[in-house]
Amino acid sequence: MDASAAKLIGAGLATIALAGVGVGIGNIFGSFVAGALRNPEAAPRVFGNVLLGFALTEAVALFALVIAFMILFVF
Repeated sequence: MDASAAKLIGAGLATIALAGVGVGIGNIFGSFVAGALRNPEAAPRVFGNVLLGFALTEAVALFALVIAFMILFVF
């Protein structure tokens, strides 16, 4: 196998994590909306935790993208 083909395959495999991140963000906000509809008074108290979960999940996406770009352009 050619080295450039292996780089492209490796970068593609590194971006598979982005699908999981999309599912995770959907679960976070879907659960928040469902919980907010059941108990509207608690929604403002929980929203900070929702944003924290979103930020941590999005960080995984950024790490995956950095790894993919490192595979493509550094090695």
